[in-house]
Amino acid sequence: MIKITVVISAYNEEKNIKECLESVRQLADEIILVDNASTDKTTTIASSVGRKVKIFTRSNNLMLNINKNFGFSKATNEWILNLDADERVSKSLKHEIIKTLKQKNRVTGYWIPRKNIIFGKWIKHGIWWPDYQLRLFKKSKGKFPCKHIHEYLKVEGKTAKLQKALVHYNYQNISQYLYKLDKIYTENEADNIIKTGKKLGWQDVLSMPAHDFLKTFFLQEGYKDGVHGLVLSMLQGFYSLVTFAKVWEKQGFKQKQKGNFLKEVIFEFKKLAKEFNYWLIQSKLKTEKNFIKKMIIRIFKIT
Repeated sequence: MIKITVVISAYNEEKNIKECLESVRQLADEIILVDNASTDKTTTIASSVGRKVKIFTRSNNLMLNINKNFGFSKATNEWILNLDADERVSKSLKHEIIKTLKQKNRVTGYWIPRKNIIFGKWIKHGIWWPDYQLRLFKKSKGKFPCKHIHEYLKVEGKTAKLQKALVHYNYQNISQYLYKLDKIYTENEADNIIKTGKKLGWQDVLSMPAHDFLKTFFLQEGYKDGVHGLVLSMLQGFYSLVTFAKVWEKQGFKQKQKGNFLKEVIFEFKKLAKEFNYWLIQSKLKTEKNFIKKMIIRIFKIT
């Protein structure tokens, strides 16, 4: 019989931890909870779920994956399922995991699609779906590199994909999104840009947010998620703006002083306007079903 250890790293997750643990109680032979020095009832609630849950307390490290690796080291089983407290394993995913691990193959890690529930809705486009995550792996073959926050688990050997999805109750409100954007993600992103020596010009304060919005809303079809897709695409652009601003801050707020600055800014906006126009046309072509109207759009570049 295949035995699985579920590893969860959590900080102040009293609202989520019980449902997370309950979703894996029948799947896991062992549950390792690494509590990152929570100040709420996270550990109390976790303790009430059952004897399978083993709790370890660690300091709250900004590099969250350090504590996840610690949790992996405490697992006593060959297979590990790595989860966050705001994630749930559905019955269909549980059955697929059990069935898959019973098969004899050389796979050492499995990517699991993830359904992101954001602001109360399953977001089916953009970067949010299928959002494959490498979560199920052999203990001896996987760990996090711990080089930056946005990183995948590194697994030695062959990997494959599962079909059933992990449910992720992601951002529940705007404040939560902005808090993580400011305190975690953009700080780390800005530091990585500086460490790698990537050069940013003042033009990037315009191009980075614009390109991220265009990519998310048009190329990745975020518009199909309606207002949710539009807001998330705008927030993705804002993410890039804040990242640029933090790099600029860390480099001493260097100023652009030479030349006609207004003229240069207008020139950059005109370039971006052409890109917006291009994507408006491409989106119209993609969504227009009438052949004649499509031809008119192609010929006259109508937006």
